[in-house]
Amino acid sequence: MGTIIAYIVIGLLGGAIAKAILPGRQGGGWIATILLGIVGALLGGFLGGLLFNVSYSEIFSVQGLIFSVIGALIILLIYGFLQKRRA
Repeated sequence: MGTIIAYIVIGLLGGAIAKAILPGRQGGGWIATILLGIVGALLGGFLGGLLFNVSYSEIFSVQGLIFSVIGALIILLIYGFLQKRRA
């Protein structure tokens, strides 16, 4: 149970940092921010392991948070690009 809560907290932190870094109006509340961070962490973790051979042995690590933010930024950029094309 503690692991799930830790992932939610890391997702919230990663999503909030990504939304603060990327200018613009992304919308969504704190639940959308948590989901963005969790999906960003999955994408960032996959890319970190694939490109840099990074392994995540702890629940919370600085490199995990960094890759979570990078993954969330990638997702926000793709979402913004798709929104512009639709409009």
